[in-house]
Order: sequence, then structure tokens, then C-alpha cells
Amino acid sequence: MDRLPLPLEGITVVAVEQAVSAPFATRQLADLGARVVKVERVDGGDFARGYDTAARGLASHFVWCNRGKESLALDLKDPRGLDVVRRLIADADVFVQNLAHGAAARLGLDAATLCAAHPRLIAVDISGYGGSGPYADKRAYDMLVQCEAGLVSVTGTPGQPVKAGIPAADIAAAMYAFSGVLAALVRRGTTGRGGPVEVSMLEALAEWMGHPLHHTVHGGEPPARTGLAHAVIAPYDAYATADGGRVLLSVQNDREWRRLAGQVMGRPELGTDPVYATNAARVAHRERTDELVARALGALDTDEALARLEKAGIACARLRDLHELAEHPQLAARERWRSVGSPAGPLTALLPPITLPGGDEARMGDVPALGQHTDALLRAVGMTDDEIAALRRDGVAA
Repeated sequence: MDRLPLPLEGITVVAVEQAVSAPFATRQLADLGARVVKVERVDGGDFARGYDTAARGLASHFVWCNRGKESLALDLKDPRGLDVVRRLIADADVFVQNLAHGAAARLGLDAATLCAAHPRLIAVDISGYGGSGPYADKRAYDMLVQCEAGLVSVTGTPGQPVKAGIPAADIAAAMYAFSGVLAALVRRGTTGRGGPVEVSMLEALAEWMGHPLHHTVHGGEPPARTGLAHAVIAPYDAYATADGGRVLLSVQNDREWRRLAGQVMGRPELGTDPVYATNAARVAHRERTDELVARALGALDTDEALARLEKAGIACARLRDLHELAEHPQLAARERWRSVGSPAGPLTALLPPITLPGGDEARMGDVPALGQHTDALLRAVGMTDDEIAALRRDGVAA
């Protein structure tokens, strides 16, 4: 049987993007076969290029979010640079932007304007708080939106709220932009028309707050911050082991508690002790419950603790750091690692989690240097070598 092509083969995306939310969305499209033209500033490009130098001299955020794209460096404040982008958009299927509020409209690159001119175009506006309302002009960085969306209020310990360790608001907006494009492409396939797609970071992350939000809005108390513990289940936490590791376990019902007590802790009598026999009792005596579990696991090394928990049918996990994640045996067994080209040489990257059996593997293209494809793209829109040289001389292209 012939292999299926990648689902976005033949789709062209133009993106005026920066930071994480739009670049991560368009990288998903590139992985699935779309051609993505990334328009960057001539003076340094996407500012995420300068976040750090951790990836062999390149910025880790940029490497993560921008593989498989063509980089076009233009000054959009110059009419000649803006004209190039408009020519590219005229032949594109999708346009994505996440400029500061109002900037795209001033350039005529907002979704409403572009879709009125190009009925088949799908144009995505990604913003911090949406295009209207009292927060429309407010700066929206990931940590700030995590605070506004209440994520920080439910993350951390009782005494210390903390932000998520990943850019959760950026990622949420990116994934809704990605799925919004896919939905709009399906609709265009049946109606022939594209249309605007709007995604805000606040609204995306507020959706992800679904459980604690509904719990609170419909009469419950806001969930308490409990670190790695669970607010209403015990034992459910991470416990230190004899060799310096930590094992997280979750007891979901009283049958599991009896197995934990007898097969892992060596204390079968605790399974029927009224102080611990029910989840309600264990939560009421959480400190004593945790102390007993901690004492038992603290006498075992990590591998032995996990083996006993698995044998007893107790849900468990090793608390891994990022070095250990990079060496995770499940990722290795499923052959999820690939090599991606970059200006600094080969870099290691994970296959995207959308797997399409029977089809081509995700296209994990190179991470582009700033302006790597400028000349080719300018020629593609009909510019001569003299015109290109003039743009470079005047600082309009790089």
C-alpha cells in the first residue's frame, strides 16, 4: 500500500511572528508538511533568537519553535518590505501574526483586512487578551497571563504560589491557533472560503483552567495549592527513596491502600486500621499517613520501590529531572528522537506527538538562520537581482 503524504502538503503559511505562541503554532503546521515562511525583523529577527545560547550557541526557545521554516528578514515599516509580504500573502493559504495589539492593523495585516481582500485566506490573529475589552492594549507575557488566568493561584505549595515551569499560556494559545487553522482548512474545503481565526492567550489558558474554574464557579472552594500532593486523596505525593531519588505514587481507592500496606510497606494491619482504612480517614490523618509511606519507601532504593509498587498495582512514577527525561527509556524504545539541522550543526529534537501511522513521518526541517531564504523568496515574488541589492543596501531586507 502506498504511504499517505503529510496532511498539509501543498499548504503555504506566511507568519509575521515572534516569541512562542505564533512560532509554536506554525511549527506544528510545518511538521505536518506545510511550507512556512517566517518574516523577521532585519535588526536581529525574532527576539526569541536572543533569549539564551543554550542550544550550541542558539536560543533554546527559537530552536524548539522554528524548525522547518524559511526565514525572510524584512523591514515592514518600509513600504517596499510590506509590499513583499503582501505579495506572499496573495499566494498563501494561511497567514499568522502575533504582533503587539494594533500593530498588524496599522500595517493592514490584521485578519479582517486580509480576509476581505483574499476570500480563501485563513488569517490568524494571536493576542494576549483579545482585540477588544479593557485589557486589549495590555502587555501580555506568558507569566503575566498565567497570573491573570488563575493558574498561579492553584500551582505551588500552601505558602507559595508559583508559575508553571513551561510557558503554559503561550503553548495554550499556540495549540488553539494550530487547531483553529486545521478546522478552518476543513471548512474551506467544503465552502471554498477561509476567514479570520482569533485566539487570545488569556482565553486559551482560562479554558485549560476548566476543572478548578468550574469547581469554584459552581459553588465549591477554590482548590488548595498542595505541591505534589492531592487535595482530596491520600497518599498521593512524592516520597524520597534511599538512593536520593523520589517516587510519586497515587492510591485511588481503599483496595489499593490495602495492597500498598501489605505488599509494599510490609504493614498489612494498616489496611484495616480505622485511622487509615478509608480515603476520608487517610486525608484526615494525612501527616501520619505520609509519614508511614515515607518511612517505608525511604528504606528502599528507587528501582526497588517502583518494582514493588508496580507489582502491587499501585500507580507510580519516577520524579525525573530533564537529563533523565532526555534518556527516558520509553522515548528511546519508541524511537522518538531525531536530528535536526541548524546554523550551529545537528541538534536533537523529539518527533511531534501527532503520529500518523501509514503516512510519511513528520517533516522536521532545519532551524533557519536569520534571512537564510531572503533572496530566494524575493526572487519568487518577481524581484530582480538589482531590486534585491537595493533592498539590502537600504536596510529593508537582510
